[in-house]
Amino acid sequence: MRYAPAIAVGRFVRFLARLRKPGGGSAVPGLVVNKIAPGYLRKTLSGFPQGLVVVSGSSGKSTTTKMLVAILRAHGVDVFTNPSTANISQGLTSALLEQADWRGRVPGDVAVLEMDEGHGALVMQGVDARIVCLTNVMVDQIDRFHDSEMVAGMLAKIAARATEKVIVNADDAYLEELAAGLAEGVRTGRYGVSEQVLAAAPRGLGYARTAATRLPEREGVRVVRTAGRDAVLDDRGTLVEVGLPARGIHYAVDAAAAYATARAVLGDRFDRPRAADALSAIPAVFGRGERRTVRGHEVEFVLVQNPASYQLNIDGLEPGTEQVLFAIGSDVRDPSYFWPVDASSLGRVAIVTGSKSAEAALMLAYDGVRIDRVEPDLGRAIDDFLALPAPSRGVKTIVFTADSMRRTRAHLGLTGAE
Repeated sequence: MRYAPAIAVGRFVRFLARLRKPGGGSAVPGLVVNKIAPGYLRKTLSGFPQGLVVVSGSSGKSTTTKMLVAILRAHGVDVFTNPSTANISQGLTSALLEQADWRGRVPGDVAVLEMDEGHGALVMQGVDARIVCLTNVMVDQIDRFHDSEMVAGMLAKIAARATEKVIVNADDAYLEELAAGLAEGVRTGRYGVSEQVLAAAPRGLGYARTAATRLPEREGVRVVRTAGRDAVLDDRGTLVEVGLPARGIHYAVDAAAAYATARAVLGDRFDRPRAADALSAIPAVFGRGERRTVRGHEVEFVLVQNPASYQLNIDGLEPGTEQVLFAIGSDVRDPSYFWPVDASSLGRVAIVTGSKSAEAALMLAYDGVRIDRVEPDLGRAIDDFLALPAPSRGVKTIVFTADSMRRTRAHLGLTGAE
């Protein structure tokens, strides 16, 4: 009964927000509830019978979370989770509000939540997590986080709330140092790639600091082979073949993170074939290598959020991709952030668009990329791009930053995709 008034107000605000903007306004109800009932989020996150599992890091959070949820559900676990766009405090509260009864209670055996590294450090104050999975530390969102030491410190605060286990990327030097400082009694799980997989990566793994050594054989979960959308994991000596939602070593690493975390959550109930089948069946998270049929064309959406993910995703595009639309939005306050990336493999871009289209076009031109057209109006650019005849090689591909992703999704009527 304590939170019933706040829940009622939050739902009314959600109703009004969706009247104003169908499919939008997801964070507004949570913002209101957090103001009038500041203890609701912490109390609810602490109330799941099998505890709370948190996934955080610079990159890979959304895909890892989706993979982990799929594995757990395949094992019959009732999971509450949040959309990848709802990984800050008000978004988390809004996600809880979607499932809560009138008293604020949320069904589920376990909560698996993706958390923004900055907001997660605040949300987790006073909240214990059974297990924390950390993906990596990258040079990311420099207007917010300034340097990698700051990000590592935030992740350390989240990891400090783990009561049972912290799963870390053994190839990330920052996370290995973090693992060494965990409280007594909190165990460490690890995942990573083999020496052969790292050697095959044309530009490395993209972490701010890559560990000097790889995860030893028969320890943790290792990616030992990747080919397109397929990968092989080594689970302490047993090889497990899995399908990936998109191309690239980084998606295989996400799969290893989810697999290792699911094993920790499930314990003796964990079943390798069931986990492999669940991983192989999930679609891409919207924008992360996802393919959709739009206006009669197959379109691939590729989200780039920092220099490392930009480089990894550009390198992972299907060779010979003929038609590319490139969009940088207002979320990239200073486009020079992306100048270290070598985008020459794109070869040619049909349209450069978004509020930073001029700067983006200059950047691509310096990499020797041929640009057919610069169109600042994103909606017009999307319409014209989709009106082009079908490419003779590859599929139509839209590369965008987060702001352009949201605007593209709304323009194409894909508001429910996440």
